Amino acid sequence: MLVPMIIQKKRDGEELPSEVIREFIQGYVSGNIADYQASAFLMAVFFKGMTDAETAALTEAMMNSGDRFDPADLGGITADKHSTGGVGDKISIPLAPIVASCGVRVPMMSGRGLGHTGGTLDKLESIPGFRTNLERDEFLRVLNRFGVAMIGQTDRMVPADKKLYALRDVTATVECIPLIAASIMSKKIAAGPQNLILDVKVGRGAFMKNRGDAERLARAMVAIGTAHGRTVQARLTDMGTQPLGHMIGNSLEIIESAEFLQGRGSDDIRELTTTLAADMLIMAGKAVDHTQAMQLIETALTSGSAFKTFLEMVEAQGGDPSVVQQPYSLPVSSRTITLSSSRAGWISGIDPMALGLASVELGAGRTKKEDDIDPSVGFELLVKAGDRIEPERELIRIFYTKPPSQELLERVRNAFEFSEDKPVLKSLIIEQILPER
Repeated sequence: MLVPMIIQKKRDGEELPSEVIREFIQGYVSGNIADYQASAFLMAVFFKGMTDAETAALTEAMMNSGDRFDPADLGGITADKHSTGGVGDKISIPLAPIVASCGVRVPMMSGRGLGHTGGTLDKLESIPGFRTNLERDEFLRVLNRFGVAMIGQTDRMVPADKKLYALRDVTATVECIPLIAASIMSKKIAAGPQNLILDVKVGRGAFMKNRGDAERLARAMVAIGTAHGRTVQARLTDMGTQPLGHMIGNSLEIIESAEFLQGRGSDDIRELTTTLAADMLIMAGKAVDHTQAMQLIETALTSGSAFKTFLEMVEAQGGDPSVVQQPYSLPVSSRTITLSSSRAGWISGIDPMALGLASVELGAGRTKKEDDIDPSVGFELLVKAGDRIEPERELIRIFYTKPPSQELLERVRNAFEFSEDKPVLKSLIIEQILPER
């Protein structure tokens, strides 16, 4: 079938046969289909959607576009975690070494920043020398020695997703359930873990703005993973009230992750990291319930074994562990602006979408596929939702390379929402989604 005809059929809402989807993906990976044609196809899917059969075929085609691992290739008990993307969401970075230090192997294949959300790979690469493009043998060596490796797609591992992921980021085709499901699950199944926990964000700072869409995405991904013989479950978590933690930006989020692994950090980072880590330990058979899992996690943190595992992984992947031990030696801009409140009241919310978009404008994300990331820029939240403040209280510190515009500063200031009465905050963890029986 000719490429324009494939695009036309999807544009008109027709269902594509699995072999046509497979041929389209193969053609794009091989270079026989151009970016502009793939962009048109993505936009057609964005508007017309995909059936369950098409989504399964797209996942399969992407997963088989390069090398892949089976669970047996990885040795031992394996588990992984993936987030659908939020602002300030650095959870994977401390979670992976925590779970590894509890005796579960974590072969984590992650992504880059997408739209207004940050990417685990971009954050890790703010550590000088850290390499996320490990080839198969090196990935296995790191995993076998330290129990954790955090990588991205190489030209040989899920190359279809690597190309489509970058294209979606700059063509406004991110917020699409079949494209998100296929992207995430093709990577996760190809990386080979037997157990997988999904953190599906919902709210104005997430790709899924309402709970119904978030549930549909979660159930679609759980079904795909289950069909491929994996143990998969999901948590719906709030990304509408405020960003996660205090830091937004690549180096800044590594700093916050390192501080958490050393016993510091905000309550929301602790709650979500330990909850998802506990899910992974239970799924992997290392704990019978959350009480036992939390005991293992607390021991990993207080003994220093989780932080030691993180430092070992950083060094094994070419990074400089000394900058993680003294994290403000990471590339963080010395140029800052601090915004203060002009009024008193309770902080009822901090718009994560506004800050996510502003961080991209500062240089922490991409507006074009070829853009470089500036690891040194971002935000430090000096207040959180639920805080009572007085006039002139500092709200946020902005780390910048190029001076931000007054319009950006005003949008950042307006991201802070106030109420006269103490707000009743939403629960961070909304719902657990298990496989259908």
